[in-house]
Amino acid sequence: MTRVLIVEDDSDIRAMLARGLEAEGFSVGMAGCVGDALTAARDEAPEAVVLDITLPDGSGHDVCRSLREGGYPGPILFLSARDEVRDRAEGLALGADDYIVKPFVFDELVARLRTHLLRRKESDEPRTIVTAGRLTLDLNVRQVSFGDATARLTPREAELLAMLMDQANKPVSRGDIFDKLWASQGGLSLNVVDVYVGYLRTKMSDFVRFGGPILTTVRGRGFMLDLRGQDFRH
Repeated sequence: MTRVLIVEDDSDIRAMLARGLEAEGFSVGMAGCVGDALTAARDEAPEAVVLDITLPDGSGHDVCRSLREGGYPGPILFLSARDEVRDRAEGLALGADDYIVKPFVFDELVARLRTHLLRRKESDEPRTIVTAGRLTLDLNVRQVSFGDATARLTPREAELLAMLMDQANKPVSRGDIFDKLWASQGGLSLNVVDVYVGYLRTKMSDFVRFGGPILTTVRGRGFMLDLRGQDFRH
């Protein structure tokens, strides 16, 4: 039985989510603060986390960051009343897989949760290493390297880079990237692609200084991983 950790400071919402998820066949753990959430994540090994942002002893952002830095591989879904685009972008940048705004439709939450669990299950089975020229991406630890230079990525950054590496030296449109990585998440626009390309450019800036690949914007066509004449394979 798939175990889900609910991190929510409102006891009524927490209980409602627990009842609903148990009725859907999930095993449920609960926490109402940052400290209890991190303890439960360590001791109970949940396969997914549903996470509020506003907590009495800190922020859900702290929980998400700690889990990802500790190598937690499961889906993390933010469930928050904060509905600004910048709030969603920040949550996703920390490594969350989804961001659902309160008030929410429970059936949609369950559908998204199942989708992310299935994606994680499928992603555990295929390739773990992606290469393009001398650029190597280890999907297990979400680390990209070029020569001696390395950078750690969030899950979504790694997915985006793998997509661009698979099409190295070819433009990939914003629409194609969005459809593959973000179409299942409501309330986001194509601009989220530009935001994440910006994150990758920052993290890979050392590679460029050593002659590594460049993430270029191809006007009217999208983004391209430019290997600048390197031999490449994928």
